[in-house]
Formats: sequence, structure tokens, C-alpha cells
Amino acid sequence: MIGTFWALVPAIVAIVLALCTKEVYSSLFIGIVIGGIFYAIETAAGFPGFFNHIFGDGMIAQLSDSWNVGILIFLVVLGIMVALMNKAGGSAAFGEWAQKHIKTKAGAQIATILLGILIFIDDYFNCLTVGSVMKPVTDKHGISKEKLAYIIDSTAAPVCIIAPISSWAAAVAGFVTEGENGIALFCKAIPFNFYAFFTIIMMFALVFMNFDYGEMAKYEAAFKEAAEGKQSAEGNTQKGKVIDLVFPIVVLIIMCVLGMIYTGGFFTKMVEGEDGAMVANGNFLNFVNSFSDSDASVGLVLGSFAALIITIAFYVCRKVLSFKASMLCVPDGFKAMVPAILILTLAWTLKAMTDSLGAKEYVAGLVEGSASGLKMMLPAIIFIVAVFLAFATGTSWGTFGILIPICIAIFAPGNPLRIISISACMAGAVCGDHCSPISDTTIMASAGAQCDHVKHVSTQLPYALSVAVVSFLTYTVAGLTQGLGVVASAIISWIFGLVVLFCFLFFMKKKVSK
Repeated sequence: MIGTFWALVPAIVAIVLALCTKEVYSSLFIGIVIGGIFYAIETAAGFPGFFNHIFGDGMIAQLSDSWNVGILIFLVVLGIMVALMNKAGGSAAFGEWAQKHIKTKAGAQIATILLGILIFIDDYFNCLTVGSVMKPVTDKHGISKEKLAYIIDSTAAPVCIIAPISSWAAAVAGFVTEGENGIALFCKAIPFNFYAFFTIIMMFALVFMNFDYGEMAKYEAAFKEAAEGKQSAEGNTQKGKVIDLVFPIVVLIIMCVLGMIYTGGFFTKMVEGEDGAMVANGNFLNFVNSFSDSDASVGLVLGSFAALIITIAFYVCRKVLSFKASMLCVPDGFKAMVPAILILTLAWTLKAMTDSLGAKEYVAGLVEGSASGLKMMLPAIIFIVAVFLAFATGTSWGTFGILIPICIAIFAPGNPLRIISISACMAGAVCGDHCSPISDTTIMASAGAQCDHVKHVSTQLPYALSVAVVSFLTYTVAGLTQGLGVVASAIISWIFGLVVLFCFLFFMKKKVSK
């Protein structure tokens, strides 16, 4: 079972059960148990080995991992900050301000999309920040939690994967071998990241064309009826102002950026000054390199804790919250994030099961086997493989780690297929991550929008799959036209992809209207 298709079965079972039963906790745990059984059978570990593999090698090991612990701490701190902003009345005040300045449902959606695009530093940070800021606004304009979760999820990983200064760019650069500049290669691949761009374009198109399809249309219609005439009663104090939400968010963004570049050595990298003395290297190139070298998990924890302390001091000085009232928000924020923490823990454990069964090695072998022939079709093939692997394992970064070194090894530096294939790998990983119920980004988006996780997955899936099909066809065109050069291939592929995407959307709108 190790290193074969059986390695993917636990994840596939968990995903199918979650979508069918609408219950994610038991579905993930059943997948974990199946993985433990397969491992025990294959290694002849017996019953004790089965239990040790699930809890010792799986759950406890994942909760002991420094990266995972950092993400959980960051999640809790953000939950506390959201509780503080609600208690101080900042969320309610911002909702009232937005109601006066954002007049339409379309305007509320556009504002949410633009905020998501602006917060391109990290997908976890994006999910929880956009959700806490925009939920009062979207509620007032009759936008369902499912639609908000879709917008959040579609401006998290898809935006981060085309932003050169982000934790995702740093991750991709880290998987580039043979001494090549990872950030430079990442930047060259951006124009061919069709899934990310088409996802963002599709969000704007759905807003301006004013329609939804699939499960999303049902939830949007139901929420609109429930929201008509209903006034929001959020906020626990009359003292709150818009600054009580804006200031903490701005501080959080600044501190998280500083925290990330600090872990990348921005403040410790030295150069020789004019007088011969060693001084801190504060130029832009060092800023980008610091992001490339950063530890996002530690950086986000440092930044969020600093922002939390400053926020509490700000509220106490403004007398909108006492220190005691601020401390009472700590357990409230923690409790609000418990469902997301539990799902993340189970998803990480399930990933450990598939890793121990050799899922990565199995998929890597498939890709290398297909590389000998059909080279023109390889970008489209890599895209599909990356989608499936990220969907089954719930991780984009793990998919990068498997496929990017293979793409680099297959194609020489001057070959246009090298750039197109790496882009296809990144796009496919984001797509699979976007669709997967066990993806941590999808879980975070549900938490940020305060949406039921399985409802978010089921409503988002038709949209994500629609863009995935368009992207697959576009990568096929890119592979066939790569002989014309990188620029010509990109232009032809973009024109083809946009025509197909908008033809599909016009067809769906006509079908929905009927």
C-alpha cells in the first residue's frame, strides 16, 4: 500500500464523506483511522503500532511541530483581536459607516474583493482579517456567509501566489534547487498563473453580471430574504468608532510584515557603509530577500502579539474598554477559534497519514513517467496532477515541494516549458487547495466568514471547478504555442482563456435566468 494509489485513499474517503454527510470532524477522523490501518497492515506493526501511528506519529507529532504551533497561536491571537474589536464597538461602527458609504450589494462585494487583494502578505492572515473587517458590511447588504467565505478564499491563496512579496513566494523560492534565484523564477512564472488570475477575474465578473449558480445561488437567495428589513445589532458599546477597527487592523498588517522580515534577517543583515563601518542593509532588495528567507509562522506570531498589546493599550487609553474587559475577551477569542483549530489538527493528522503511506512519492513517479512523451501537453498534465494532489492532501506547499523540483529537472533553463510548467504546478496546487475540505486555507476562510465549513466547500466547488476547466484548456494552448516564445505564448493563452471564461459565464447567466 505504501507508494501506490492506496496512499491517497484515506484522504479521498475523508473528502467524500465530508461532502456527503456534511459532517467534517468524523469524516476526517475516519480518514485518519483508515490511514493508520493501512500503515499497520503494511508494516506489520499490529494493534499497538496502529494506535501509536495515529496519535504518536500523527496527532501529537503534528501538534508538536513548530510551524503548526505557530499557526495555531496566530489563529488564537487573531480570534482575541476580533473579540476585542467587537467588544469595543469597532466592528459595529465600521458597519454603520460602510452602510452610509457603500450603498449597494455589488459595492460591498467589490470592497471585500479589493481588501482581500490588498492583504497579499499571507493567506492565513488574509482569511481572518478580511472576514472580521467585512462581515458587518456584507451582513447589512444581504450577502450570505457562504458568498463571503468564497470571496475570502478566492483572494487568499490566489492573490498570494501572484504576489512576489508574500509567504507563498518565499515557499516557492525555497523549493527551487540548483542554485537558481527562486524569487526571480517565481516572478517569471506569474503571467502564466492562469488559475489565480481567472479566479480573481471571475469574482469581479459575477458581481458585475449580478448572478450566481449552483449551491451558492440557493444560499444567496435564502439569506437575502432573511436579511430584508433586518437591522444589525452588533457591538457592545456606544463608544466605538471606526478608528477602533481600522487602527488595530493597520497595526496588525504593519507588525506582521515587520515580524516576517525580522525572521528573514532584515534587521541583522549588514553591509559596509561609506566610512567602512558595518551598517544594517535596509534596501529594497534586502526587503525582498528577507521575505524569501522568512519563517512565516514565527513572524506572524511575533507580529500578531505585538499588535494585540498595542490594541489593548489603545483601547484602554481611549477608555472604550477597561483592561479587565480586554482580558475577558481572551477566552472569548480562543473559544471562537476552537472549531477551526480542531479541523486543522485533524487535517494535519490526515496529511501525516498520507505522507507515511508515500503519497508524494507515488505522485512524483506518475509525473516523471509522463515526462518522457507528450512534452507539449505536460503543463496541462502537471496542472491536473497538482490539482488532484493538493485536493487529496490539503496542502499547496507540499505539492510545490513535490512537483517544482521535477519541473526544474525535466526542462533546461532556457526552455519556455520550464516557466509554463512551474506556473501550472503553482496554479494546480492553489486550485486543489481551493477545492479541498481538508485544506487549512479553506478552513481559515470558513472561520473568517463564520460559515459552516462543509457549506463553504459545497458552494465554492462549482466556481473553483469552472475556473479549473478553463485553466486546463489554457495550459493546453500554452504548451502548444510555447515554440513561439514566452511572450507570444502568454498573449495567445490569455486571449484564449479570457474568451472561454466569459463565454462560459454568459452561458451560465442565460441558463440561470431561464
